[in-house]
Amino acid sequence: MWFKNLQIYRLPAPWAITADELESHLAPQAFTACSSLDMQSQGWVPPRNNDKLVHVVNRQLLMKLDTEKKLLPSTVINQVTKARAAELEEQQGFPPGRKQTKELKEQVTDELLPRAFSVVRSTWVWIDPVNGWLLVDAGSPAKAEEVLKLLFKAIPKFPLETLRTVMSPAAAMTDWLASDEAPNGFTVDQDTELRSTAESKATVRYVRHTLEAEDIRRHIESGKQCTRLALTWADKVSFVLTENLSVKRIAPLDVLKEDSEIAGKNDDERFDGDFMLMAGELAKLLSALVDALGGQLKENDGTLAQAA
Repeated sequence: MWFKNLQIYRLPAPWAITADELESHLAPQAFTACSSLDMQSQGWVPPRNNDKLVHVVNRQLLMKLDTEKKLLPSTVINQVTKARAAELEEQQGFPPGRKQTKELKEQVTDELLPRAFSVVRSTWVWIDPVNGWLLVDAGSPAKAEEVLKLLFKAIPKFPLETLRTVMSPAAAMTDWLASDEAPNGFTVDQDTELRSTAESKATVRYVRHTLEAEDIRRHIESGKQCTRLALTWADKVSFVLTENLSVKRIAPLDVLKEDSEIAGKNDDERFDGDFMLMAGELAKLLSALVDALGGQLKENDGTLAQAA
């Protein structure tokens, strides 16, 4: 199993917590399915087919957050409420007021909820306490915030920091393209996005297209900055780096897929082997990426810290 996206956060390296301690913190937030009158339910579920909320392999910790939502479109509620309001108007001889309409809407919602379909979305979380990383497999910071809110409630004095680097990703990516030189260990691939810093926000996107140095420089000279850039690290992992330091579209390349195929004989062994492989390679990728961005900037005092 490989994460597709990374929202990246920092922990002390090493972070002194055991799987059992983390399990006890998460237990009160274990997932329970929506009741008939719940619109949404959220909580931790076992990542594997057992009762453990924290799966541990070689000191790497894996968790899974499930979010169940009832599918009850507001248009449906409004249509039924409108029909009920018309019936009430006919009965009482005048249209319902604001308070009556609100009560009708609440009544309709309560009636429809037990019959509504629900969908469950899973969000994976990986904690590397050895190197001090917390990674959320989410496509946006907003999705990761759902995870962080629960963790801050669950874990006393949770020592989490946002990852900040000396160079902003946008400035660094723009510099790499302008100089036509990728940082050590990385190669530039064929997808990028450049956006104007002017009010117009004019944007140019290259998709599976060779990045011609002169064309790119012309866009940069006109005031555009790189906001997304496809990269490959160490000929092992391809990904897209964004301006907010999110990593997207992670894909292990053939050399790692071959290692994965021989990682285990049964499903459990293969899962653990894939997780160990992912954790090992992505920890090295993150360290190299932070170095390429000038190192980590400490939040509390503005000083530099070495990437783990």
